[in-house]
Amino acid sequence: MTIHKGKCFCGAVEIEVLGPPEAMGYCHCSSCREWSAAPVNAFTLWQPQNVRVTKGAELLGKFMKAETSNRQFCKRCGGHLMTEHPPLGLVDVYAASIPALKFSPGVHVNYAETVLPMKDGLPKLRDFPAELGGSGVAVPE
Repeated sequence: MTIHKGKCFCGAVEIEVLGPPEAMGYCHCSSCREWSAAPVNAFTLWQPQNVRVTKGAELLGKFMKAETSNRQFCKRCGGHLMTEHPPLGLVDVYAASIPALKFSPGVHVNYAETVLPMKDGLPKLRDFPAELGGSGVAVPE
């Protein structure tokens, strides 16, 4: 099984993800934008058992603004690493945190909230796919 290693901004917290992600894409919701301080968030979704903190677990801080997202960061540098999504049963490991993983986005979620329109030919969903509890409704590029 392929292992990809990642770390926070200062390197105090290290992680591993195992195998292929369940999905990759871009999230345009205001929560992701505000948390990442960027106009869009590049996500990779993993089964929780395939995400491991291998160093610095005691430095892993957590912030839960809503029950849908348990955001995790390094308490030393503030570097964002991942977000647990309990309702989805998945963990979003930020694509930038695992640089060796070839990022191959397949979808834009929460595109109705975008502040950075992207014309890349990928599906643009108003919110989330229906199988993940969203409407599954596509919006124009």
